[in-house]
Amino acid sequence: MYSRIVSSALREEDLSCAQSLRPKNLEEYFGQKRIKKNLKIFIQSAQERGETLDHVLLCGPPGLGKTTLANIIANELKTGFKSTSGPAIERPIDLLVVLKNLENKEVFFIDEIHRLNRLIEEILYPAMEDFCFDRIIGKGVNFRTAKIPLPYYTLIGATTRAGLLSSPLRNRFGIVFHLDFYEIDDLKLIIERSSNILGIKVTPQGALEIAKRSRGTPRIANRLLRRIRDFAQVESKNLIDLEIAQKALDALGIDQAGLDELDRRILEFIVYKFKGGPVGIESLAACINEDSNNLEEIYEPYLLQMGFIDKTPRGRVAGPKVYEHFNIKPLK
Repeated sequence: MYSRIVSSALREEDLSCAQSLRPKNLEEYFGQKRIKKNLKIFIQSAQERGETLDHVLLCGPPGLGKTTLANIIANELKTGFKSTSGPAIERPIDLLVVLKNLENKEVFFIDEIHRLNRLIEEILYPAMEDFCFDRIIGKGVNFRTAKIPLPYYTLIGATTRAGLLSSPLRNRFGIVFHLDFYEIDDLKLIIERSSNILGIKVTPQGALEIAKRSRGTPRIANRLLRRIRDFAQVESKNLIDLEIAQKALDALGIDQAGLDELDRRILEFIVYKFKGGPVGIESLAACINEDSNNLEEIYEPYLLQMGFIDKTPRGRVAGPKVYEHFNIKPLK
């Protein structure tokens, strides 16, 4: 697997710019309008009652701002923020230490919550529902459980694979949001905001061109903006206009639909090698020398959303947009 600039997976360069580009409150957060509207109501009502916000589950493909939204929720609640990831919580004591050290009404964020092991997940149930931790004392017939009280807190879980969450865990979240790919106009606003922070001017036409090729994903939009800034600098311009944006994006191999070389290879394998499909996910992954989980979690969501491929019980098939995009007729 090579490092794709249009991959929605988190990269080291994203981390280095995350804090400066990340919006701090809902006013600075563009896109996901329905979620923003509802979230404002839920936060305000919880504050007026003097209660903690219900636990929140954020679902959606990588790069859509789940971690950013979790930070914003903590800022809007005017409370602290602690974070970890599902794989990092290996033992019950790891979870207990974090929970016991939370401040009252603090936000506790678990990224990749679908990757919690079952033992940790079962221990989390009373911690979410009753704000207590059941600890087993003793062994064999002499064992007993002791309830350890916890501070009241809001758990925010983020997942790219909502289907992998167990029903008992999913049902303990009072607020569930599914983040969608962003509209082009919202991505344009994000690019214009980020360009101001990065100190590079961008024309409305330049920002729009980047937005169109950003695959509906803010993380990719900001990454492309940083790379196009390099092209503008070499051209001795402190400005990203339409010409520079098009030239840079073409050089990066990103076409008008936001597809890169690997996307086109995936689609070409389905169309030509498998005659439009269906083809199983394992066979497709083997053809492009990629892990099937990565293919399903990182590469496929955008191709599915845009109608380039369809899922069927027998495998993946080329969608109508493939033939339109490549200007070819269906092979069968």
